[in-house]
Amino acid sequence: MKLLVTGGAGFIGSHLVRKLLADGQKVTVLDNVSTGDWSNLPAGCDRWEMDIRSEEARERIIAAGFDAMVHLAGQTMVNVSIDDPLFDATENVVGTVNLLEAARKGGIRRIVFASTAAAYGDVPENALPIREERLPAPMSFYGLTKVTVERYLKLYQEQFGLDYVVLRFANVYGERQGDRGEGGVISIFARKVAGGGTLSVYGDGHQTRDFIYAGDIAAGICAALTTPAANTVYNLSTQTETSLLDLIQIFGRITGRKIKTNFCPARAGDICRSVLCNEKARQALKWQPVTSLEQGLKNTLGYIEADQRGLQ
Repeated sequence: MKLLVTGGAGFIGSHLVRKLLADGQKVTVLDNVSTGDWSNLPAGCDRWEMDIRSEEARERIIAAGFDAMVHLAGQTMVNVSIDDPLFDATENVVGTVNLLEAARKGGIRRIVFASTAAAYGDVPENALPIREERLPAPMSFYGLTKVTVERYLKLYQEQFGLDYVVLRFANVYGERQGDRGEGGVISIFARKVAGGGTLSVYGDGHQTRDFIYAGDIAAGICAALTTPAANTVYNLSTQTETSLLDLIQIFGRITGRKIKTNFCPARAGDICRSVLCNEKARQALKWQPVTSLEQGLKNTLGYIEADQRGLQ
């Protein structure tokens, strides 16, 4: 397939592009590198440095004749969306509609869209693990823009026949992740652990997340590109809750030393427990996560240690 990956120079994109190239796909990456970095990518793909909101991007996509698009680009910070809702909406909604127009006019057959667990908001514990049929109730403008794009995709399919697959990611982690964005706690912790620093834990450490390795996310995206079960939403997750205390314990086991921690007051608005059901993706996408949390943390920590030594 001839594929366009928006945001491909970013964290998740770098894992996806590597897999697509290894699978023999022809890949073009569109990225404004405001948060990504071209050095994240191997040789073998075309690189377009431009903004998804631009007319240049739209016209170039129309002319290129792509078979499918993976849309990872956008504003990913919850706090940024609260501080500047207009910027968040312009990046995530207006930018995506620009891409959708390019897709329908350029004959693209399918879009795979990176959505988020933040679409669900805070749910009662008896609703865990969260299933896709639960009505979205985002608590941030970031989550709201993702849900809005999901609705655009549904209408574009109904009006123009443009197939889509929405993937709601749990907390993604792995090599080349920055200290910001969803799932960034592992990157923050790993950098502190690698440098021998003290981890700051907000609250009592019993809050849980569903941490999924970026390589498994890349495999799920690849499955979404070819599945006949399109025009729907899938969770990509491990369906496993891990507390911050458990996370620290695993870091200690990997490094063979006691991890220094500092407990801070809980932050307002933090979700206590989060875990997504992945049964639908397992059945319809024939996908499942294969990387254990311990192995994924070893990969992440090893990358960061090498980076700090200037070996990356």
